[in-house]
Amino acid sequence: MSSKLEQLQALLAPVVEALGYQCWGIEFMSQGRHSLLRVYIDHPNGILVDDCETVSRQLSGVLDVEDPISSDYTLEVSSPGMDRPLFTLEQFTTHAGEQVKIKLRSSYEGRRNFQGLLRGVEEQDVVVLVDDHEYLLPIDMIDKANIIPRFE
Repeated sequence: MSSKLEQLQALLAPVVEALGYQCWGIEFMSQGRHSLLRVYIDHPNGILVDDCETVSRQLSGVLDVEDPISSDYTLEVSSPGMDRPLFTLEQFTTHAGEQVKIKLRSSYEGRRNFQGLLRGVEEQDVVVLVDDHEYLLPIDMIDKANIIPRFE
């Protein structure tokens, strides 16, 4: 995790949790002069638009005071949704048995994209079974990981 993301996580997660939600994860995409800060929140009862608005108002206040992002940015508060992004080793462990799509920051064993069965975690590696081959992907190499929703 980059130091900017760690700084934002340390600043925003306690605010989200004080409101009674889980801070599922944070994405910060610097896009030149305009960036996007996306905060994923979760709750055992699910997330409604009102929940996102409540958290967004609180986070906006904290961000205005602390000013951790020097450029223009848009704050977006969202539920993780069905194609839930995975950020932490704990989340990968919890969702073992699910189908996942993982994109790495750089090539690993000749590829950057992996889609398959999430087996779990071994130390700092995410274990994914792709076409009968098991890959151990270092968590710090993962750029983006999402659950592939199943529709019965």
